[in-house]
Amino acid sequence: MKKKHIFNSNINLQTELIAGMTSFFAISYIIVVNPLILKDAGIPASLSVFATIFSSALGCLLMYFIADAPIIITPGMGVNAFFTYTLVQSMGFTWQQALAVCAVSGLVYLLIAFTPLSKVFASAIPASLKHGITAGIGMFLVVLGLEKAQLIRSGGKQSLLALGDLSSLPVLLALFCLALTLVLYLRKVPGGFVIGIVVTSILAFLVHLVSRSDSNTSLSLLGSYGTLLFQGDFGGIFTVKFLAAVFSMTMILVFESMGLLQGLLGDSPNFQRAYQASAIAAFCSSFMGTSPTVAAAESASGIESGGRTGVTSLTAGNMFLISLFLIPLLSYVPDAAIAPVIIITGALMMEQIGQIDLTDFSEWFPAFLIVVLIPLTGSISSGLAFGFIAYPFAKFAAGRKDSVSRTLLVLSVLFLLQLISSVLL
Repeated sequence: MKKKHIFNSNINLQTELIAGMTSFFAISYIIVVNPLILKDAGIPASLSVFATIFSSALGCLLMYFIADAPIIITPGMGVNAFFTYTLVQSMGFTWQQALAVCAVSGLVYLLIAFTPLSKVFASAIPASLKHGITAGIGMFLVVLGLEKAQLIRSGGKQSLLALGDLSSLPVLLALFCLALTLVLYLRKVPGGFVIGIVVTSILAFLVHLVSRSDSNTSLSLLGSYGTLLFQGDFGGIFTVKFLAAVFSMTMILVFESMGLLQGLLGDSPNFQRAYQASAIAAFCSSFMGTSPTVAAAESASGIESGGRTGVTSLTAGNMFLISLFLIPLLSYVPDAAIAPVIIITGALMMEQIGQIDLTDFSEWFPAFLIVVLIPLTGSISSGLAFGFIAYPFAKFAAGRKDSVSRTLLVLSVLFLLQLISSVLL
């Protein structure tokens, strides 16, 4: 294993620490949101909050020790929804059986990550799709940030989305934070994202505009967390329903993680090790009592703050552990303080659209589907599926079948099967 960059004098330790804090604050909502989603599957929120924290801390530490990459690992949004609303509520699994599905899927993901298959899959992805993945995740973050800032809301019957109430105090506070954070970023102020979060949180507290969580979680319940450990029920592992669920979850883990890491790291030599670290974390998470972990798109906020090494992920991992003692304080950080960081980060990621050849529609259209369907469906895996299916179709339609490798064809078929299984399950 190569020597850690923390000992490299060329690395700015202060910048890495600030980047880790920035990424943590950008993703800290997962500590509250993930348990609330898993609660609908029957897992007590007061205990799954510990599973969320420990699985995130483990993932970040693995990313530091194995990959030395500035990637934050947490239970994935979208993956947790699949766990709760598809596996448990739609397919009728108990949460223990759903954890078993995640464990088997994590094992398959692990086998792919540590075999040449991962490199084969990664090299088969065309550059236009890679740039589209980055831009699509960026657009997803922009929509998420705008929703958190209450700048957009459901349009009801009139339209899909509508402008929020610009006269409301939360929206005005978010606009103030967006302006402040943008100025700090453009002036290249070190730790500008963290400064914006802290200043806005203090201001929100002073004007009594802080949304407190109604969670009854406290550190005193940690002793009961053991009841969630190793609870997977593998009794129906050879049933058709179980295997179908494993296939769908595996497709999400393998290719959503690959897409996220490709989007965040690009062609970095750390990609392979980061992919392996992500696979180990995903496999372990099911035994810790939560839905699978993935690389967080919010890692981009730390990367934009200057994070370049695993010190960023190590810092975030330690912040997760510290949050055990500060869970009540996290509720003092309002969405208005987090939203601008997410919006700006997403906008920066969308710059990748400029790297796509827009004059070649057979290249642009599949990437376009990824860019628009990730945010519109709220599912990274769905956006990837349509883009990967459309790419060979567009090339064949253009009479350029030689541009499509056999590996990409296999990936397209797999994504098509994923979509079909999602309809039938």
